[in-house]
Amino acid sequence: MVIPPPVRPPRITKFLKPYVLKMHFTNKYVSAQVIHSPTATVASSASSQEKALRASMESTRDVAAAAKIGKILGERLLLKDIPAVSVFLKREQMYHGKVKAVIDSLREAGVKLL
Repeated sequence: MVIPPPVRPPRITKFLKPYVLKMHFTNKYVSAQVIHSPTATVASSASSQEKALRASMESTRDVAAAAKIGKILGERLLLKDIPAVSVFLKREQMYHGKVKAVIDSLREAGVKLL
């Protein structure tokens, strides 16, 4: 059974940023996804759990892995014609370490940050 995405009134969607970057870090893996806010769907994602990426990484949880995930996500976003995203940081996430690596590699890939 497929649940349709929520329909938001236009007065709310006018103020939402269209694409939001969310990152999740565990003790084993790094994952990042870009969510299209008006439809509440995932536009693109990258994770160190993917089999194709795991073989090319030394570790799936360090800063180098986070940088690689950001680079791959940036390339996937540009393939889908998404030029800019806004960043959503959780309360405990600071612009440091893995978070900084993902965001900087997204910038280097050519994605603008709002």
